[in-house]
Amino acid sequence: MTHDELRALGRRDFLKHASALAVSGGVLLESAQAQAAKFVTAETTFGKIRGADNNGIKVFKGIPYGASTAGANRFMAPADPAKWTGVRDALEYGHSAPQRNPDAPARPGVLSISGENLPPEGEDCLVLNVWTPAVGASGKRPVMFWCHGGGFATGSGSSPDNDGANLVRRGDVVVVTINHRLNVLGFANLSEFATEFTASGDAGMLDIVQALKWVRANIANFGGDPNTVMIFGQSGGGRKVETLLAMPSAKGLFHRAAIESGATMQLVERATAMRVGEQLLAKLGIAKNQAREIQKVPVEKIMSAYFAVLKDATGVDQMTAGFSPTMDGKMVAQHPFHPVASNVSPDVPVLIGSTRTELTTSYLNDAAAFSLDDNGLRTRVQAIVGSQTAHIIDVYRKANPSAPPSDLFFLIASDHRYTAPTMKIAERRAALGKGPVYLYYFTWETPVMGGKLKSPHTMEIPFVFDNVKISARLTGGGADAMALADRVSDAWIAFARTGNPNTPKLPRWPAFNAKERATMVINNASKVVNDPLREQRIAMFQALNLT
Repeated sequence: MTHDELRALGRRDFLKHASALAVSGGVLLESAQAQAAKFVTAETTFGKIRGADNNGIKVFKGIPYGASTAGANRFMAPADPAKWTGVRDALEYGHSAPQRNPDAPARPGVLSISGENLPPEGEDCLVLNVWTPAVGASGKRPVMFWCHGGGFATGSGSSPDNDGANLVRRGDVVVVTINHRLNVLGFANLSEFATEFTASGDAGMLDIVQALKWVRANIANFGGDPNTVMIFGQSGGGRKVETLLAMPSAKGLFHRAAIESGATMQLVERATAMRVGEQLLAKLGIAKNQAREIQKVPVEKIMSAYFAVLKDATGVDQMTAGFSPTMDGKMVAQHPFHPVASNVSPDVPVLIGSTRTELTTSYLNDAAAFSLDDNGLRTRVQAIVGSQTAHIIDVYRKANPSAPPSDLFFLIASDHRYTAPTMKIAERRAALGKGPVYLYYFTWETPVMGGKLKSPHTMEIPFVFDNVKISARLTGGGADAMALADRVSDAWIAFARTGNPNTPKLPRWPAFNAKERATMVINNASKVVNDPLREQRIAMFQALNLT
């Protein structure tokens, strides 16, 4: 029973139901009087909202920042939501973006902290969540604006692991997490088939810009400073941050950028995007000159067609099959970091890094990857770097003389996909000579699963959010994890507040430059090392043709 339904009851029934109700929108209701004390209202440009006061942290969930993207709004640029009268409840998370294959059975639980326990899916998904110490315009708190992971294809800002309460308590900040269009609905480029679909190839990114505009207009009412906004994200979220750095429409809406294990130097080229858009229409049986008909197709049918295109994809990013942002020269001015760093928002300080063994979680269903012999190592590395296999293995073996073949494979694969591109991104961003760049390398190893994961993809998230207990399935939740979270989350908070991650809890963290290549190596005993992977980096730059 909702708060409004309780209010509609007579006083006697109201008290009876309020006393019996255990949880409403995450708020414990011991009595009607307690209930009244645990709700809080705030003003937005579209109407008033009611959130929950959870032990002093004010939480507003499922706030609409855009209209539903269904029907006539599908594949269009985002629009403002309709204004409302009265007070709208913001007590429960809104829809996650459609992302499930309707023709496939539900997947069993995986070790993920962006795609588990998500709210129901729906096209009315332009919603955001706010955690704040206080409502009203009296505060000037830094705003930490989270872009969730999932590679432009999956995930949600409403994951329990992205709960912002601990960051708010720790740092006197405001945390915002968002949902937006993903995969086919966010990035199918149909612009050549209907003039109305000009924005379709980057619609999901324009949603994020729309959310940032909501923050600029509204966050002061939630105690936040619209002139001190940090965008941050991990994996696909990091890729979104990188893309925002190349979007003219996002310029000035954020003031710091943190990229965690997101290495996107180049986006989808227009020709590739148009090809997969054409394939999508063909799967749906829609002629190119009738592309607007796709707005009438049930969303489940579109998702089925998308997964069919994904299955057939060759020669493109297998994560998205081309259904990710298009570099069109307009909405996205240039590739984020190719051939050089985008100069759209050059003064924004950037914090960027990766974990040591990013790809261990990618091979959890491949037991052989964890017990390779030398022949197996060569075969797998050959598939990654081709003719440079012998040289790469030799370099990595010399740098890691006690590592067994499986460990060498994970280091090579992880550096190829994440760490080497991340280092080149830092180099190219620093070459702009404007906003500072801070580089990290996360080497802390999780004890879960007997330690086999070492330092896997997503490892930074619970430490940044100070949520190692919530994310204990990944961190183990032990004392050393808690201690490291204390240091890491404080560094991210400092960066949000000042554009500089230095705090007394870590060694002095110099800005990165291509000569010294100062890198914060994050572990139980963190330290700054200049060019910590020099030989491996040089070899991998050669393998990737990163000049």
